[in-house]
Amino acid sequence: MIVRRAGVADAAALAELRGIGPEQLAAYAGWVAGHAETHLPFVAEADGYVVGSAWLLVAERVPGNGSLDRRYGDVQSVMVREEWRNQGIGAALMAAILAEARARGLLHVTVHSGRRAIDFYLRNGFSHHRQLLLWEPAEP
Repeated sequence: MIVRRAGVADAAALAELRGIGPEQLAAYAGWVAGHAETHLPFVAEADGYVVGSAWLLVAERVPGNGSLDRRYGDVQSVMVREEWRNQGIGAALMAAILAEARARGLLHVTVHSGRRAIDFYLRNGFSHHRQLLLWEPAEP
């Protein structure tokens, strides 16, 4: 198994993992290309077959506190095919994402996790943070 940065050439595999059908593939590939500077996809491959993916959003905070460079990351859309789960693929994807975050000098990396995956992120070095707050619009 290898983990590598992905790109537009991997759009079909990335789309399939996200449940995006062939009728939307061209638009999805355009989105991947258009967001290549801010949304970095990673894939895990086994025998040339994409078995998992994860994305790192690189964003910027407003300059301040004596620093003009206040970039941070957010982990998004971590997916491992069901038959490949519990084999270290998710951890390998996280290791690649966090290595990229270190290489880019990001201030921190966040993740918005579903309940089932919280323990996974805790095992991979994330922690609960008392200052992270969330606003959601009220339903109409």
